Amino acid sequence: MIETTTRRTVLKHAILGGLAAAPLAMPAIVRAQGTSKPVRIGLLSDLNGPYREVGGLGNHMATEMAIADFGGSVLDRPIELLQADDQNKPDVAAALARQWADDGVDVLADGAASSSGLAIQQIAREKKRIYLITGPSTSDMTGKQCSPYGVHWSYDTYALATGTGRATTKAGGDSWYFITADYAFGYALERDSMNAVKAAGGRVLGSVRAPLGTADFSSYLVQARASGAKVIGLANAGTDAQNCVKQAAEFGLTQDGTKLATLLFQISDVVSLGQKTCEGLVFTDSFYWDMNDASRAWAKRYMARMKTPPGILHAGSYAAATHWLKAVKAAGTTDSDAVVARMKATPVNDFYNTDVKIREDGRVLHKMFLWQVKPASEAKYAFDFCRELTSLSGDEAFRPLADGGCPLVKV
Repeated sequence: MIETTTRRTVLKHAILGGLAAAPLAMPAIVRAQGTSKPVRIGLLSDLNGPYREVGGLGNHMATEMAIADFGGSVLDRPIELLQADDQNKPDVAAALARQWADDGVDVLADGAASSSGLAIQQIAREKKRIYLITGPSTSDMTGKQCSPYGVHWSYDTYALATGTGRATTKAGGDSWYFITADYAFGYALERDSMNAVKAAGGRVLGSVRAPLGTADFSSYLVQARASGAKVIGLANAGTDAQNCVKQAAEFGLTQDGTKLATLLFQISDVVSLGQKTCEGLVFTDSFYWDMNDASRAWAKRYMARMKTPPGILHAGSYAAATHWLKAVKAAGTTDSDAVVARMKATPVNDFYNTDVKIREDGRVLHKMFLWQVKPASEAKYAFDFCRELTSLSGDEAFRPLADGGCPLVKV
């Protein structure tokens, strides 16, 4: 029998290097009966910023579900789940990751913003901790900044660009202007999208960068419209992407035929903005809650607790934790070298992945889908938002192994 306890206290851990103390929000414990030293999973998340809806507490819930489904223990040890707010700040993320590794946390996960994720990856490499990358999307995670301990789930900027950028360009959107989040994720998504557009025969007319957490995108949208581009590519995410879409609709930006390309859009964005505002938008994803019977059954369990449908990062958090726990059990140890070898040698199987390979650079080769938000008038039930346009195999969607520049890859 599994007992689940969530302690809703806020702990404060001193941060090394003279930084202010950072809060650890909702360190939750899911543990089976027993007195052995727990196996600990640590989520470094955005709990209060622009990515709180797409990840945040939803990632905590999804990981909690994975632990419960696994039985609450592994190697006859209870499983403990911690979650901290890394505030999308690389220095805070790195300090927390280092402290947790020193305190014996067995595996790190999530990461939220790509800049924070890259900082966590560096600490995980140094401390020899597996890092289950489910929040950050930069393809650099498995490129020049890859790690023997980093495993990248859910998506990356290359796959997002390949799906949405290529499809939109081939459909006639052959001139682009980008509104880009001004940090590592935005740069990578813009770069990969520009490459995809050019490879499909399109042109890039320009770009503008907006700080993370920008509330007013009017000046950026005006610049984009003035460029004369057929497509405005939104190389941002979370509330930034929501504000762009909402303000573009308010300005009537697309009434002249200009298209919005949401390069990282998720189901929570449609929930926040409303289906009517999002009608016709196209986005790339490896998961949609209503894609098959298994995803619907899992989503029903998730929604019973969280009330809104799960997105790609929530599904990815479940898949990552489940696969790591299976590998720990199979390896008979939590030793990172043994476990990551087992993870890469074993296909990923869960409620939305079937025999999915993990490459030597750490890239999980999910099948990717191109979705379109259908008219609200066509919705048959709550959260019936999307239709599938096409799909790409993992080998088609993600960057070829030889092109990433990962030092672990011998070519």
